[in-house]
Amino acid sequence: MTLIERIVHEIAPVAAEATPVEVLVGAYWTLTTISHRGTLYAGLASTLGGGDEHHHGGGHPLRQAGHLLELPVTALADLARSANLLEASVGMATLNALLAVTPQPVVALNAEEIIAERGAGKRVAIVGHFPFTERIRQLAATLWVLELRPRAGDEPAERAPERLPQADVVALTGTSLLNGTFETLLSYCRPEAYVLVLGATTPLSKALLEVGVAAVSGTRVVDVAAARVGVMQGATFRQIEGKLPVTLFRER
Repeated sequence: MTLIERIVHEIAPVAAEATPVEVLVGAYWTLTTISHRGTLYAGLASTLGGGDEHHHGGGHPLRQAGHLLELPVTALADLARSANLLEASVGMATLNALLAVTPQPVVALNAEEIIAERGAGKRVAIVGHFPFTERIRQLAATLWVLELRPRAGDEPAERAPERLPQADVVALTGTSLLNGTFETLLSYCRPEAYVLVLGATTPLSKALLEVGVAAVSGTRVVDVAAARVGVMQGATFRQIEGKLPVTLFRER
């Protein structure tokens, strides 16, 4: 059972009691809103896989587009297991909404603060390019940024098997759960390395802590109305209002 399958299974009782309210697939972010016992909950995930090649060629990157609200929440959540990245984005946003129903104890702390604290003077590897990477570079003894689309100073993602075993602190993007690379990336990390998973896609689930992750830095939607406006209007993460960065720790 993969980690995503485990989270889907564990959240199934909550999903069975919930109803879908809205699914928004924005340019950069996907937002799913559900109702559970009369209260609205929403979850975010990166929008992946909506490539131009499907627009006119008869393909269906999101097979249930236009009919998602006809599906039960259990089926929406199950999309997180799909190999279709756009479907997986909807599924992960749904999982994050469901996880908000029975939240784990978290701290209002973002990933940059944790990486800065743990990575000062250490060898740090970050999978995914984040806005704070250059600030971490000034603190770390060595910083490797591994990216599918490398920018200046980054290294290609295929160097992960070489770099991650060398790192004292490893930060894995939550989108690795969407594209199916998370378990492989985690296997490259040394047992004694401090591993965290970060980004708004990241599910705030204790299941991550149980596979060796020390900290899970994600996002809670605290104002559904504000968040949905941003997603509908093509907002980047920084532009989305109504969200709160939080971290779930194995131990603090």
